[in-house]
Amino acid sequence: MSLSSATMPFPARLRTPLQIDPVLLSIGLALLIGGLVILASASISVSDNTAGDPFYYVQRQAIAALIGTVSAFFCLFVPMNVWQKLGPLMLLIAFALLLVVLIPGVGHEVNGSTRWLRVGVMNVQVSEPARLCLILYIAGYLVRQNKSLRAHFLGFLRPMAVLSLACGLLLAEPDFGAAIVLLATALAMLFVAGARVRDFLLFFSATFVAMAALAITSPYRLERLTAFLDPWSDPFNSGFQLTQSLIAIGRGEWFGVGLGSSVQKLFYLPEAHTDFVFAVYAEEFGLFGSLLLIALFMGLLWRVFKLAIRAANAERFFEACLTVGLGTWLGLQAFINVGVNMGLLPTKGLTLPLISYGRSSLIIAMISIGLLLRVHHELATDARPVNRRRKPKKAKR
Repeated sequence: MSLSSATMPFPARLRTPLQIDPVLLSIGLALLIGGLVILASASISVSDNTAGDPFYYVQRQAIAALIGTVSAFFCLFVPMNVWQKLGPLMLLIAFALLLVVLIPGVGHEVNGSTRWLRVGVMNVQVSEPARLCLILYIAGYLVRQNKSLRAHFLGFLRPMAVLSLACGLLLAEPDFGAAIVLLATALAMLFVAGARVRDFLLFFSATFVAMAALAITSPYRLERLTAFLDPWSDPFNSGFQLTQSLIAIGRGEWFGVGLGSSVQKLFYLPEAHTDFVFAVYAEEFGLFGSLLLIALFMGLLWRVFKLAIRAANAERFFEACLTVGLGTWLGLQAFINVGVNMGLLPTKGLTLPLISYGRSSLIIAMISIGLLLRVHHELATDARPVNRRRKPKKAKR
């Protein structure tokens, strides 16, 4: 922001012209609109079977997209220094959400996991807003305690203690995938902020051992791991979901079978409109369509990390840390979802951002894009030359 706008009261900021990143906005809109089309095709059978309306899920997703658009637009007018000051409040909100969902009778259980809160007609998956709140808090901490982070193990241990507690609450739901994404995102933010390599490697090693032990000692997680390693050994039980996903991707070949012509979505592939929507997309659009979708996500990440570099060069360190966190989260979740669909990773139950059905995920992803656009606006405004009035020349006598 320019010097003059920085001293304006908050309502006056609404009258400053917005500087929107056209590339970031275009990629976000392409993923959003394309996601609604993909979801309409992937969910048509299950929607008709469960609700008697072939467009039941896509209509609900469209309402969430509208809520996300309004929320993102609101974020465009909130200065980043306000978000930085709200860091402690964001931390409290995150833990309140993660704790409330575990209260018997309050949290909503689906398929053995208590991850949702009923808010009106909508179920909110608490890990989504909690993750965003924690990213905002960590970005503020990294700015306030940067010297301690670089020089002392205690500076590294404090945010790790907070994250360990948050991951413990996520595992109690249980939501193993969300815990991994949160922890990996935070570690990336700490690494970029200048955490000592020895502290980083020590905690990373301990975390990897703990997560591996948790996965091996839990029967249902061990079953998912073994099914991932060899799904064809039990294709009608533990490996059913992955084998059907691989069949769908294989049927797509080079150019796909055409929009709406997927066979696997007709009650063969479980969760075809949520976790495995990419498999349906690959079946209908083939290898070239899949590469196009992956290229859009890579373009989004390229633009986000380029924005982070610009923020760091401008010494806007909160914005740089926040941008790295949001980019890591979106990229990592997309990578995990596609990897699970292709049999490269064990099943995690994570949505494909802006594509899969999941109203909480969609709204939070759009809010994140709104925050990124706000960062671009402030950087672009800072780079503008300040118009100075020329002093009137004195009249010659």
